[in-house]
Amino acid sequence: MADVLRTESGAPVPDNQRSQSAGQNGPLLLQDQHLLEKLARFNRERIPERIVHAVGSGAFGRFEVTNPDVPKWTRMRMMERVGKVTEAFARFSTVAGSRGSPDSVRDPRGFALKFYTEDGNWDLAGNNTPVFFLRDPIKFPDFIHSQKQDPHTNESSAVNAWDFFSRSPEATHQFTILFGDRGIPASLRHMDGFGSHTFQWVNARGVRHWVKFHFKTNQGIRCLTNEESAKVAGSNPQAFQHDLREAIERGEHPSWTLKVQLMPEAEAATYRFHPFDVTKVWSQKDYPLIEIGRLTLDRNPDNYFATVEQAAFDPGHFVPGVGPSPDKMLQGRLFAYGDAHRYRLGVNHTQLPVNAPRGVASGATNYGRDGAMRGGGNGGRSPNYEPNGFDGPLQTGEPLYAGLSADGPSGTYTPAHHAEDDDFVQAGMLYRVMKPDERLRLVESIAGSLSQVPQDDIVARSIEHFRRADPEYGARVEAAVRARRR
Repeated sequence: MADVLRTESGAPVPDNQRSQSAGQNGPLLLQDQHLLEKLARFNRERIPERIVHAVGSGAFGRFEVTNPDVPKWTRMRMMERVGKVTEAFARFSTVAGSRGSPDSVRDPRGFALKFYTEDGNWDLAGNNTPVFFLRDPIKFPDFIHSQKQDPHTNESSAVNAWDFFSRSPEATHQFTILFGDRGIPASLRHMDGFGSHTFQWVNARGVRHWVKFHFKTNQGIRCLTNEESAKVAGSNPQAFQHDLREAIERGEHPSWTLKVQLMPEAEAATYRFHPFDVTKVWSQKDYPLIEIGRLTLDRNPDNYFATVEQAAFDPGHFVPGVGPSPDKMLQGRLFAYGDAHRYRLGVNHTQLPVNAPRGVASGATNYGRDGAMRGGGNGGRSPNYEPNGFDGPLQTGEPLYAGLSADGPSGTYTPAHHAEDDDFVQAGMLYRVMKPDERLRLVESIAGSLSQVPQDDIVARSIEHFRRADPEYGARVEAAVRARRR
């Protein structure tokens, strides 16, 4: 009989699958000690590189608004008129590899953006996929552990990866993307980027829309096969970094068109898919893409460590007009990212040039003082408390975004199911829109990994997820795995 799962203090854990929320669809709660302890410990497991997204490349650029209607949906000042330009920094990364790992392997790519607006920095830390593996942050440390080195062998383990997947059916959609053609982009310039989560936009009248961000590459989508990826990785582990840097140096400045999907706030409750579940997408037939602006990267960093390595993106960095949604994975990231940076770079990491606000004339005026590597005058003679009688900075009294509703008592909840919700329907839809040759490569890529797992029960559970997405999908994976295991 298995032991009882317990917290660091020895208390039994009642639920390790779902975070506590304020009602079924409300925001997550600071009182969830198990969630906070689990995420905080996870953030401190490695030093000094990032635990995830350690292999990165980056560049500076600009964002220009192209749609005059944006103020109808958001009061973000960087979006207030056509032609307005905001400085930006982008960092692209693999997820699972450690420093020195090839940047051209099959893996999701981080697509993190920092916009230096006049109201402070807005960070959009997304991926090159519109969905993610999980819908609840309490499972994230376990997921990454299953992808990283095994504690016994210190090698990546197909058994661990597929064992976790076989017990996490919500990952079927993302696994289908990961093992498909887009799992290995041909370069950082030839892939799309997504905010992935649902966010909120609020206009000057206080009207809220739920929004998803899509950055569509203007270079066109290009991908590598498994064989091409192995060749590129073997010849130059930093091939993608080299390609991005050289393209910008040649004046071939990569760009992406920002498009959004907008859902009126009231429609979220009855939409056919759960709109705040990051394992699912919104149908573009229901909510068409609307062009907003253009992101262009046109300047390489002068020093890799000072910028790319020390860049710190925090999904909690919002500015007036944009904010969070009840997406539980996003809610967990609002804590985890800032906490990771405070651990890895220090409490004063926001003073580093790449992270410091640039669009705000007075800089970051607050009462933060002291701490390791504190720069500048440390506040000089000014008081370090508020309220004070010495003309210190004051609150505005104006919220950045609209509040989120709480709809019940605190506790752990099974996610609310909408009319067409399950963990397999969208994976099946994706499989069926693939061309025959794409399906073949997808099946072969999955079988190449899954056939390495000797445990029949893990293989059977994994195949069943694909079968539930589409009977043909599962049958072809089963046949391919069987052929490889003979």
